[in-house]
Amino acid sequence: MTADRDEKHRKTREPGTRVLLDALAVGDPEEVLKLRDVLAGLGRSTFGMLLMVATLPAFIPIPGLAGALSGPLVMLVGAQLLFLLRKPWLPAFLAERGPHRKLLVSFNQRISPWLSRLEHLVKPRLTAMLDHPLATLFTGLLLVLLGLLLSLPIPFTNYLFGVLLLMFSFALLERDGALMLLAWAAGLVAIGFFGILSGNLVAMATRWIDSLF
Repeated sequence: MTADRDEKHRKTREPGTRVLLDALAVGDPEEVLKLRDVLAGLGRSTFGMLLMVATLPAFIPIPGLAGALSGPLVMLVGAQLLFLLRKPWLPAFLAERGPHRKLLVSFNQRISPWLSRLEHLVKPRLTAMLDHPLATLFTGLLLVLLGLLLSLPIPFTNYLFGVLLLMFSFALLERDGALMLLAWAAGLVAIGFFGILSGNLVAMATRWIDSLF
């Protein structure tokens, strides 16, 4: 009975991260994947996919580029979760832009072995950690702060923040509340170590909040 229930559950699950990445990797490598097309029809996975795309520049080994591109995009995702939006809003100039398919292909090739291992561990569970308004607000706040940290010129941290942000993305894509709890814990450690100790994050967050009002 348990095996039948688990099999039924697997069949009714939404497409996972690897399935989505494999689908996006098919086609002309030079084609620009517009964000509005990448996010179309993803349902509850939309914020997770947008966060993943926003994190991609963090893995480009060019000093300053990761923060300049990924930081503001991650903050945009976090801000929209803070406002409890049901689906992402993108200004037209962003919706019509996106990564080249070859960037996603390269990213998919690098991360595929890890996804093969993760798919046996992650699963939809503890969904209140994803859907409850307070949980959504907390996730949004952490993403805004992590986006600010990524924007700072802190040496040798792009990959670290990139991996951390991918944890948030996978938790949203796979509907895994347990993974989200782990991402929260890791995010708080990163914010405490790199942000509060340096004093820069608090000042930047204050200026950002003041600019909203």
